[in-house]
Amino acid sequence: MEDQTEKEKMIAGDYYSAVDPVLVKDRRRAKNLLHRLNVTEYRVTKKAREIIKELIPNAGANFYIEPPFHCDYGYNISCGENVYFNVNCVVLDCAKVTIGSNVFFAPNVQLYTATHPLEAELRKTLENALPITIGDDCWIGGNSVICPGITIGNGCVIGAGSVVTKDIPDNSLAVGNPAKVIRKLNE
Repeated sequence: MEDQTEKEKMIAGDYYSAVDPVLVKDRRRAKNLLHRLNVTEYRVTKKAREIIKELIPNAGANFYIEPPFHCDYGYNISCGENVYFNVNCVVLDCAKVTIGSNVFFAPNVQLYTATHPLEAELRKTLENALPITIGDDCWIGGNSVICPGITIGNGCVIGAGSVVTKDIPDNSLAVGNPAKVIRKLNE
């Protein structure tokens, strides 16, 4: 739709211009909050919790980030209760990132909603993003990458170093590059 803002297009998964002034301002706001969290308030304090709440307002109880942490906007991340991000996690949240309850991210996990057109000319000016959904009771192993548009079901474990390029069904152990389900859990 022609009357949509670039921010609305981004969140909807349509092509949008990342240099739109509103989006630039939103990213700058997030980067300023991240700097305060990652550098100034590096330990668990009331101030650090306030920064996290401002950065990621849609997080449930017992949401914890072990700095440093990186994201694009923060407001596109929503989490249930008891979500833990270990050090050096990256969430490119141009589209919605929905995380259930009791989800643990090991160090260096990367969630990428951002993607780009394959056509070089279009890629020069536009990009798009696809949502990521992670169910309840999941553990995402260190150095894993979750690609745009992926859904990981409830009760899953993603092995360290995996690159998730396809949806993972409930109660699965998935490992590798690309990640493949190697066994069902809790059966």
